[in-house]
Amino acid sequence: MASEIHMKGPVCLIKNSGEQLEVYQEALDILSAIQNPVVVVAIVGFYHTGKSYLMNKLAGKQKGFSLGSTVQSHTKGIWMWCMPHPEKPEHTLVLLDTEGLKDMQKGDNQNDCWIFALAVLLSSTFIYNSIGTINQQAMDQLHYVTELTDLIKSKSSPDQSDVDNSANFVGFFPIFVWTLRDFSLDLEFDGESITPDEYLETSLALRKGTDENTKKFNMPRLCIRKFFPKRKCFIFDRPGDRKQLSKLEWIQEDQLNKEFVEQVAEFTSYIFSYSGVKTLSGGITVNGPRLKSLVQTYVSAICSGELPCMENAVLTLAQIENSAAVQKAITYYEEQMNQKIHMPTETLQELLDLHRTCEREAIEVFMKNSFKDVDQKFQEELGAQLEAKRDAFVKKNMDMSSAHCSDLLEGLFAHLEEEVKQGTFYKPGGYYLFLQRKQELEKKYIQTPGKGLQAEVMLRKYFESKEDLADTLLKMDQSLTEKEKQIEMERIKAEAAEAANRALAEMQKKHEMLMEQKEQSYQEHMKQLTEKMEQERKELMAEQQRIISLKLQEQERLLKQGFQNESLQLRQEIEKIKNMPPPRSCTIL
Repeated sequence: MASEIHMKGPVCLIKNSGEQLEVYQEALDILSAIQNPVVVVAIVGFYHTGKSYLMNKLAGKQKGFSLGSTVQSHTKGIWMWCMPHPEKPEHTLVLLDTEGLKDMQKGDNQNDCWIFALAVLLSSTFIYNSIGTINQQAMDQLHYVTELTDLIKSKSSPDQSDVDNSANFVGFFPIFVWTLRDFSLDLEFDGESITPDEYLETSLALRKGTDENTKKFNMPRLCIRKFFPKRKCFIFDRPGDRKQLSKLEWIQEDQLNKEFVEQVAEFTSYIFSYSGVKTLSGGITVNGPRLKSLVQTYVSAICSGELPCMENAVLTLAQIENSAAVQKAITYYEEQMNQKIHMPTETLQELLDLHRTCEREAIEVFMKNSFKDVDQKFQEELGAQLEAKRDAFVKKNMDMSSAHCSDLLEGLFAHLEEEVKQGTFYKPGGYYLFLQRKQELEKKYIQTPGKGLQAEVMLRKYFESKEDLADTLLKMDQSLTEKEKQIEMERIKAEAAEAANRALAEMQKKHEMLMEQKEQSYQEHMKQLTEKMEQERKELMAEQQRIISLKLQEQERLLKQGFQNESLQLRQEIEKIKNMPPPRSCTIL
């Protein structure tokens, strides 16, 4: 299990200098160390609306994120605080507190739009914090929602198809939570009590009409309904008097408004229980390194004058992780082969059987750690590297066998060679005496275990290196007639030819075995690829069904409120999503 992150306080993740956004390396290093899935909760709102207080409560701390009690905005950019999730073991809670929108000291508010967009892109739960009620002014202030499609691209292609973009956005976008501070109204509608959620839905109700004022009224409401079909609302009473508000970091809960304390507790309980893990299209779970990659990709796009693209961010992440997955699989393969193999092996098949097992497991490692491998580019690379590693093990196995056999031959035949040097066999009958001694040593060599698959090759090479010596002894042996010598030479030639034929047959057999193994490797790659593609297809279909379900809920709301045209339009969008082509099947490697 990855070690848990215990930060003493928040650190700056993205600095906003007013002119440029800048990612802080310290925060990236922290994210790199988080291997657990991350639940990312971001909060956005106007400055001095109590955002940081709520985030400190989620952190379980009295203070941490700077609250600020003067007219000067404290939080600049986006600050991050990571901690073990209080209710989900082996999950990390990542809190993102953003600078106040419409800070009068900034002048240029373009970066407000980017801060808002980044908070949406990075979070799994997005909290919009405001003061008072949801009226037209509050909706007008939430104009950032209407600009999301101008700030974010869902697809890298200029033509994003005629399927409504909101389907792509919904797949990425977080839960929307609207927190209303210092709420003073009675929650009633038409004389009946309503819940905060019902109040939110009532506030998002559309007006009928086609005039400009009606369009302006409906626009932010339509955008919230369209992009955030899963939404929640919390109301908070005023925590205390004005003097207490400036000292919230120091005041104990029993000194604050009791209803406010209970409302905060209800809010934190919901966030802990219902905020899900940050995921990407296809159900890809985000951990610390993946969140780090998203931050870098989005900020880099903004700083280069481009729109942050969700698809590009995922593909960039896939490039990084798939490359790492290849290396992880290769490392696993090498470790397993080195642990299990005992070189030299007696046969090539023994090595190939072990290779096949380790290769299958290595492919499983790659499949587990890779995603969105477009056209199986990285799997092809893995296949090529595994084949190269196999060939390297085959060569090493042969080299070790050759070296071992060479040492064995030198040891066994050393005394015989010494006798040759001393002239022991330069006498009548010496040739057959030499031949007898040689055959005895050859038998010993053959009976010695653990020589490996180069045993015969190295024996043949050794004898070939001593051919001149044997030929000299044969010619000098005066006890043999010329005819006997001729017969012996023919026998030696026949043995050499037979040995050469065996070597050729062995090479052919080796080639056939390697080709057969290559076919088995291909089949293993295809088997696991097919299984992974089927798994990804099911995940994409499940995500599509989730989007359709959320849109159907929204359509039902519109229908109940009497908006037939809008409901019909949403139904058409749903049908388009249903008719989208199924996920692409795997290509042949």
